[in-house]
Amino acid sequence: MNILQITPGAGDMYCGACLRDNALVKAFRQQGHTATLLPLYLPLTLDEPDQSRGTPIFFGGFNVYLEQRFSLFRRLPPGLTRWLDSPRLLGWVRRFAARTRPEEVGELTISMLRGEEGKQAVELDRLLDWVQGQPGYDVINLSNVLLIGLVRRLRNETKLPVVVTLQGEDTFLDQLPPENREEAWNVLGERAREADRFIAPSAYYGRRMQERMAVESEKIRVVPNGINLEGFELSPAPYGPPVLGFFARMCSEKGLDVLFESFLLLRRRESTRNLRLKIGGSCGPADEPLVTRLQDRCRREGLAGEVEWSPNLSRSDKIGFLRQLTIYSVPALYGESFGLYVLEAMAAGVPVVQPRHAAFTEIVEDTGGGILCEPGDPAALADGIESLLTDPEQARQLGTQGRQAVQKKYSVEAMADRVLGVYRELG
Repeated sequence: MNILQITPGAGDMYCGACLRDNALVKAFRQQGHTATLLPLYLPLTLDEPDQSRGTPIFFGGFNVYLEQRFSLFRRLPPGLTRWLDSPRLLGWVRRFAARTRPEEVGELTISMLRGEEGKQAVELDRLLDWVQGQPGYDVINLSNVLLIGLVRRLRNETKLPVVVTLQGEDTFLDQLPPENREEAWNVLGERAREADRFIAPSAYYGRRMQERMAVESEKIRVVPNGINLEGFELSPAPYGPPVLGFFARMCSEKGLDVLFESFLLLRRRESTRNLRLKIGGSCGPADEPLVTRLQDRCRREGLAGEVEWSPNLSRSDKIGFLRQLTIYSVPALYGESFGLYVLEAMAAGVPVVQPRHAAFTEIVEDTGGGILCEPGDPAALADGIESLLTDPEQARQLGTQGRQAVQKKYSVEAMADRVLGVYRELG
């Protein structure tokens, strides 16, 4: 099968969707398929070898912005603007992209959702010219539903089925300015009818987006995300005081401040007073105020030496980080569509404590790799963590169960097989 995977770059920070798509394309190739990973907007930021190397970047961030702001740029010949899509130039600018917030890009989001009717129509022309000049693809996959504006012309002019992966886009759309939010959802609902299939990473998120996009449930398939298990060999239990770990984007939405409050509660309890905290993951400019505030709090509480910060680690360093943990938790406050980070902790044999909502309930119940607690409640989270710290045998059993389940059900190879099954439905 010949597959075209179109994935937006997320700026100078790690993006779960980028990591997933990169691993998926690699798995397709290892299984003997032909797969192309085509980046949009910016180069991909990855912690594994980049499978998009050698392919051009379309809808380059500079041109998309200029076409949104100035009508002149929508009329210029491609030869005068194509240089703005050079990987080197976009690689420089992506460090600033992490500062962009949904409330700042409402009009741009609507324009992209409108596709050929939006202000970036010339970019779609360029993409189509390139696609039609490549060896025949069998299917096109768009990495998230914010690219739904590409579907109409891709389907009509290539005669190929177009599949759209769902990746937590509702949170972004709901944060748009009020004057843009309803229009964006309306345009999305109109355009969603044109896609051949949607792939949701969890049953929870499939139901949620099926209702919000008002599409037929028959169009949605659930394919859980998978991870590359290379390097996640089981290591001996860490020595010394127990360690609570967080590894995700360092932001309030992921519940970092909730976890921190739970840690302070646990340090005041006799049974967990020697607990240490390790915080790792993506930290961009928008996340730095929260991190600074929590670091100041550490100093005021006399705990600066008990909390370790590890931003933007490489893949090997991330795995090493996870191996040092006793318990893992990312108590995200929003409706997380999946949570690759939970699988990574389980793959390292670390039991997890997650909130009982969104996709976490499915993952924890299916793997048996942890326990659930009430969402958004530092005391409930602290109680759950304490219950495992004071029962090492249960913690060990949960860690073993989670690791075995990830190896069996949540590898990137298992994900690739399921995604190929969806593609074959359309063949």
